[in-house]
Amino acid sequence: MASAMLNGAECLKLTRGLGFSGSNLHGRNFPKLGLVSSFGCSKAVSMAPKCSLSASRPASQPRFIQHKKEAFWFYRFLSIVYDHIINPGHWTEDMRDEALEPADLSDRNMIVVDVGGGTGFTTLGIVKHVDAKNVTILDQSPHQLAKAKQKEPLKDCKIIEGDAEDLPFRTDYADRYISAGSIEYWPDPQRGIKEAYRVLKLGGKACIIGPVYPTFWLSRFFADVWMLFPKEEEYIQWFTNAGFKDVQLKRIGPKWYRGVRRHGLIMGCSVTGVKPYSGDSPLQLGPKEEDVSKPVNPFVFLARFLLGAMAATYYVLVPIYMWIKDQIVPKGQPI
Repeated sequence: MASAMLNGAECLKLTRGLGFSGSNLHGRNFPKLGLVSSFGCSKAVSMAPKCSLSASRPASQPRFIQHKKEAFWFYRFLSIVYDHIINPGHWTEDMRDEALEPADLSDRNMIVVDVGGGTGFTTLGIVKHVDAKNVTILDQSPHQLAKAKQKEPLKDCKIIEGDAEDLPFRTDYADRYISAGSIEYWPDPQRGIKEAYRVLKLGGKACIIGPVYPTFWLSRFFADVWMLFPKEEEYIQWFTNAGFKDVQLKRIGPKWYRGVRRHGLIMGCSVTGVKPYSGDSPLQLGPKEEDVSKPVNPFVFLARFLLGAMAATYYVLVPIYMWIKDQIVPKGQPI
């Protein structure tokens, strides 16, 4: 992932050979992928989707909360403080509106699904542009959804429990698929993005907003222990594999970070893609990465949950640390 200083959001587009345009990194951080880059956003080159299995997580990256059961209980407690403590440090209203811009919510009559919608914070940004009656909020956490139900602007939204990797919508259903702050808990991100493709109508657009992988060693350690922090090129590959065209990646981040990305970001990019054909994704996948119906050893579960929660605490402190640096270091200087 890029660790260069960035001023404002940059638009990254997929080009031949998995290249980005819209960055001044000149491929230095992605030597294996042969990436090319330059400022500005040029038209993307179409690439044929590949059919392959999703890779399992490496043993060196346990990602203790990247499991549905651990994530369920993690949010059982996090939902209490999510809007008031977590969002101000990682997912502000300005960031939300900027990240939703590429989704092109241009018609109030659009049918929109907000997958992993949680407390409805992102949905509040969606209903600025789309009538709430046309929006469905889906999440596996009833505790998060209970918070969404309390928000007056969302009273007309459909609110349902469900699994991002097995959506309860028919094929070719929605005009827009939005998912913010959810992919990091998906055991099989490729399967979730394949589902995004399936539920969209021809010409529909998917927008996934999520973390980016850190380059600083300590942040990288805690990221690997906690949950999934994808690299930017992984997002692009997942979208391309699923069959999406015109895949674009836009970088986002809290203003007080001054573009710093070395610690990773809980909300670090907004990735969009357009569905070029009706029907299901051409991608063929094997069995699910995780079977939630299988019994879990309670002691293993508790150990995973506690270790993951401890790692998450680090990322509660990082935005505070960056805010302090922003206050101390003179403006215009790198932090």
